Amino acid sequence: MVSQLRIYTINRGMMDSWINLFEEKLRPGHEKYGISIESTWVNMDKTEFIWVRSFESLDDIAVKEKEYYSSPERLAIGEEPQKHIAKIEVRTMNKSVIFSTD
Repeated sequence: MVSQLRIYTINRGMMDSWINLFEEKLRPGHEKYGISIESTWVNMDKTEFIWVRSFESLDDIAVKEKEYYSSPERLAIGEEPQKHIAKIEVRTMNKSVIFSTD
């Protein structure tokens, strides 16, 4: 399992609009094309939207993203997400295994 921690800085005053767009259009599209969204958060200042999405493998990211971004659902959204986002940070991670020393 490979996950992406995604941190989006949202333009001032647009967080509520972003959350609506994400929940109504972006999340369903991700899930339809097999991209699992594990969790979402908003920082206390309401300036950052933080979320984690997961894939079966590193190679799966490119395959699933191609399917999603070329889908009719995503194409219909157009540039709407970019109007909300000032900055994107993405960190790709592997699941950590914690070993006991006992």
